[in-house]
Amino acid sequence: MSKKQSEYTRTQIELPTASIKVLRIINRLNLGGPTYNAAYLSKYLAPEFETLLLAGQKDDHEASSEFILQELGLQAHYIQNMERGLNPQKDWAAFWEIRRIIQEFKPDIVHTHAAKAGALGRLAAWSLGVPVIVHTFHGHVFHSYFSAWKSKLAVGAEWLLAKISTQIIAISPLQQRDICEQFKVVEVGKCKIVANGLDLTPFYQDQEKKRRAFRAEFQLEVDCVAIGIIGRLAPIKNHRLFLEGLKLTLDHCAVKFRAFIIGDGETRAEIEALAAKLGIDFETEKSEPNCAPLTFTSWRKDIDVVNAGLDIVVLTSLNEGTPLSLIEAQAAGKAILSTRVGGVADVVIEDETALLCAQDSNDFSLKLRQLLQDAGLRAKLGNNGSTLAVQRFSYQRLVHDMGALYRQLLSMPNA
Repeated sequence: MSKKQSEYTRTQIELPTASIKVLRIINRLNLGGPTYNAAYLSKYLAPEFETLLLAGQKDDHEASSEFILQELGLQAHYIQNMERGLNPQKDWAAFWEIRRIIQEFKPDIVHTHAAKAGALGRLAAWSLGVPVIVHTFHGHVFHSYFSAWKSKLAVGAEWLLAKISTQIIAISPLQQRDICEQFKVVEVGKCKIVANGLDLTPFYQDQEKKRRAFRAEFQLEVDCVAIGIIGRLAPIKNHRLFLEGLKLTLDHCAVKFRAFIIGDGETRAEIEALAAKLGIDFETEKSEPNCAPLTFTSWRKDIDVVNAGLDIVVLTSLNEGTPLSLIEAQAAGKAILSTRVGGVADVVIEDETALLCAQDSNDFSLKLRQLLQDAGLRAKLGNNGSTLAVQRFSYQRLVHDMGALYRQLLSMPNA
């Protein structure tokens, strides 16, 4: 058994004679923490909990994460009318489809993940008297994502939905404080913290082989430090800060390095235009390799290989729930530089596993140069992060905690 396996790997759960039915509903199967969370719970809570997984439609610019389900031998039932945006006609149709499925499946628990699934799924479950209704928040949705009036409307809606929920789940202490104290969506006694969990094994196994593969693909020299920012290209991810900080670093750092933007999304054209405006030479997944300072790779499924090949993983978001990319980077033993926002502080330990910076290109560049120039600091942060990630964020721990919570909720008098 690997030393990095958590104690939950060894936990033996006493199974009942009959399965408990769980209807799990997720907004959409796009790449990110919510999909992994729903997939691991659907897979590894069996056979004690029999799960039917429902999913809405992803946006056209998002990469599909169906491969995650395929690798786990799972299938999802798709709600054709459940989309990310607000559409009263489609939302109404999706509500009635979910309601029909509840009537047929007869779940003991309906567990929803993220906003749209949370609204439609909880209302449908409540209307049919499902014994236990659980909802997980997967992001800090009340600020940085929407305008002030939309955020106020979202808070009001979530306050009402919390009234019909048996349990609210936050994925970090900061998110719990937001939900319970800042926005007062629900009282703290009804909101439990259950952190995300992942299969982190690929990120610390066969690293040397994976590192050689990534660096050969992009013609990285042995002494070249590789920097990567991983995730969808969207306004909330604030790639402008990354590019402005990168430009300052290129102008003021003698260390040989190259940067990679791993991901794709709605702001891809805007980010490329800004790189050109700043005078940063770049290549894309469609161009001939020329060892430019910046490379756009688009979506990659082999994120374990990507992490192995990188030396520094950065995040420049305006806000984050539980940043998946930083958990994976720590498991891979990589040094991290991140903005000091949202749930980042619940995932990393400042100056122990990561350097944190302000939303300022000068501060970002100074910290990045510190990491580039100090291999010992990179090694220290990476080693500390590897241990932390596996202890806190393994899927075994997630499954253990959620199973215990389900059993507790079903044993309540009103369940």
